[in-house]
Amino acid sequence: MLIEIHAIQNHSPANLNRDDLGAPKTCYFGGVLRSRISSQCLKRSIRLSKEFENLLGGVRTRRLAEEIDKRITAANPNKKMKDRIENILDKCGIKPKTSSSKKAKKNVDGEVNDDNDDDSGTDSDPAKSSKMLVYTTQEAIDKMAELLLKNEKKDNKTLAEEFARLIAELTVAPDMALYGRMLEPSKNAKIWEKLDRENLNTQVEAALQVAHAISTHEARLEIDYYVAADDIPGEDAGAGYLDEAMFTSACFYKYFSINWETLLANLKGNKKLAAHTVGAFIKAAALVNPTGKQNSFAAHNPPSCLVIELKKKNTPVNYANAFAKPVNQDDDRDLIWQSIAQLITYINDIDQGYGRPDWRLWFSPNGRYSPKNIDNGLKATAAANVAVDSATANVAIDSATANVAVDSAAANVAANVAVNVAVDSDVTSLDETLSSLIKKLGQEINHPDLTWEEVQKEVLNIGSIVTIRNRRG
Repeated sequence: MLIEIHAIQNHSPANLNRDDLGAPKTCYFGGVLRSRISSQCLKRSIRLSKEFENLLGGVRTRRLAEEIDKRITAANPNKKMKDRIENILDKCGIKPKTSSSKKAKKNVDGEVNDDNDDDSGTDSDPAKSSKMLVYTTQEAIDKMAELLLKNEKKDNKTLAEEFARLIAELTVAPDMALYGRMLEPSKNAKIWEKLDRENLNTQVEAALQVAHAISTHEARLEIDYYVAADDIPGEDAGAGYLDEAMFTSACFYKYFSINWETLLANLKGNKKLAAHTVGAFIKAAALVNPTGKQNSFAAHNPPSCLVIELKKKNTPVNYANAFAKPVNQDDDRDLIWQSIAQLITYINDIDQGYGRPDWRLWFSPNGRYSPKNIDNGLKATAAANVAVDSATANVAIDSATANVAVDSAAANVAANVAVNVAVDSDVTSLDETLSSLIKKLGQEINHPDLTWEEVQKEVLNIGSIVTIRNRRG
């Protein structure tokens, strides 16, 4: 079963996710330049959010040896074992850094990471970090520290094999279950060959797919020329500092897809924890924005529309082609309204051509942009039926008279057009969204009494959960 989330979110002027030159990220789509927020940036802002903190069991770090040593020191302040830990990790194929030279780090897509994609800078002290980012769990780190404390007399090679086994086996963390793990220790570490024969490896298949968010319209980058004035003026009149910064304002289409079976398998069959993970992810996706230059722009704008779909067939559909032709403000309707109108039209076309999902929820705050309130500007071709089960939405078409066939029924259109658009759930608040989704999810997984309130009680039972969000300040 797939859980797909589509969002329309309009941001005030901002630079939420920038490239190596400091400019807002862009891409070409539909033949024109679009504003873009990378999937890595979106995922990280959600993963480290307050809404997700009770499920944050994973740690991605180059300072694994330091984290293990901290736990050992906390248990026994007289123990100083960092050098030995680094040697053990080296035998696991997680080698310490040999150079402190600063180089631009690139991710798997070849993009230079900035401060809101990744916090992996280089460290001038080689003893504090490894050459590679290691994504493991808080539980695994706790167990490695405990293992070393209880088995100091074991040789490092034996401990390295046990460390590797812990890294491979202890992967039950909602963030890792969603995001997956691709960890490639050094090929010179023979330990992994043995574990591979036992079907133990470092890979965790991601249950989540995230599209790069793109603007529904053509990108228009702007330059902010700014100065810093000296509070104590002297003979040298003028600014004490001046510079330029690029920014943009854009209405984004966002798309996420969660494979329920993969998520459940990664969480070892814990349905309540999996349901909480889905709900917390959606809540964070709605409430959290990337942190890039927010102190300068404060672009804290929630989505105007969320569409959540459940599909028993694992055939994901990204609705970005609704905006292959960029939205133009050709009448008095606002940009958000026109973006949602194009989305509705495209959804209807896909429903008619390929079949509609098994369940669809539509959320717009206070019903502001619900289908029934997309009024007075939607042309006849865009007023076609959007298949969402069991409710009615009224779509008004400017001063038109037409016959619209909806579920084999004819409607006479005069100044307003009444279109029967089937919806499973047309809600007006985020709380109602999460409650409706978890209730429906419970029905699908033979757990009909499942509620959002109940699943929120299912959290990670790890005493040493580190709130990485607070660490970063």
